[in-house]
Amino acid sequence: MQDFKKLTAWQKSHVVTLQMYAETANFHRSELFGLTSQMRRAASSIPANIAEGCCHGGEPTLARHLRIALGSAGELEYYIILAADLKFLSSNAASKFTTQVTEVKRIITGLLKQVTAESNRN
Repeated sequence: MQDFKKLTAWQKSHVVTLQMYAETANFHRSELFGLTSQMRRAASSIPANIAEGCCHGGEPTLARHLRIALGSAGELEYYIILAADLKFLSSNAASKFTTQVTEVKRIITGLLKQVTAESNRN
């Protein structure tokens, strides 16, 4: 069992989640159960799946949860585009979030390759 809090992927995705909660607090109230909820759910799913995969033990389980985290990151990336197109996010905020999510995806992909390689060696 790994300490998920030590993983860069978890740390950076947790920061994105905190920032996403803060940013979506400014969205129109009519979106509370729509885009606001979806963006928060997708963002928090990334570090949550990393944590869950680390705590279940075993490379195959971790790899599965890392793939789910990657899917959530892709989903969040789309919601950022949608929120910017709807003018809920400024272009600067959307660009910042996109850069952060892209970095998180890159780190998770690297971790997934490492975990998969370790699993194949065993």
